[in-house]
Amino acid sequence: MKKIVVFAAFLIGLSTLAEAQQAVRFGFQVSPAFNWMSTDKNSISTNGTNLGLKLGLMGEFYFQENYALATGLGFSFNSGGTLLHSNTGIYWANSEVPADCAFFMEEQQAPNLKYSIQYVEIPIGLKMRTREFGYIRYFMEPNVGIGFRTQAKGDIRNADDEEECNDINIRPDVRLLNLFWGLNGGIEYSVSESTSLVAGIGLQFGFTDVTKDDDTVYLDNSVSNQDAEDSKGVARGVVLRLGVLF
Repeated sequence: MKKIVVFAAFLIGLSTLAEAQQAVRFGFQVSPAFNWMSTDKNSISTNGTNLGLKLGLMGEFYFQENYALATGLGFSFNSGGTLLHSNTGIYWANSEVPADCAFFMEEQQAPNLKYSIQYVEIPIGLKMRTREFGYIRYFMEPNVGIGFRTQAKGDIRNADDEEECNDINIRPDVRLLNLFWGLNGGIEYSVSESTSLVAGIGLQFGFTDVTKDDDTVYLDNSVSNQDAEDSKGVARGVVLRLGVLF
């Protein structure tokens, strides 16, 4: 609850800054991303990345020449990653997992569970840029944002990373909302008086649990706690930001 209050206060503060805006710029991005997941449990480890894509609109509302409220609306494709579980168990218990796939997770030691998630994202941040050097400006942009899950698919792989089951609908086991914070940096290259190319790199870190573990149960007899698994799985990514501003 405390994190949500801080998140809301940050959004309100940035919105107040935007009321004094002097100029508005819009654009779009087509940005490759390398995504992965991690958890707070030693028995579950990161074991693979997803090559994703961020596609959408960008908006910048300047309240001073080199300071702007930066926001947007876009899709994040193939977010998520692969988690290696040390224990057998009943995973994705809220989804309609085919019987043979469920049996594999219950019997196979160290199953790899791959998450492929699609979000609609709304970031909001403070863009700070330098004056123009020739045709180039440098910028930095800390931000926070919210993602709304639209699709979620899951793959099951064995300990040798060989495919067992693919494209399982796991939406019921992925939470609807994902709150995140990030930091972008890069350059703007002016190609005309009103048009700039944008290139840079960004980091994105989720700080809310992506996974639902309500009905997940460990089956491995070596595990002392046979209760429902309660790990916190967060989504992270590195974004190669490519876009155009007008």
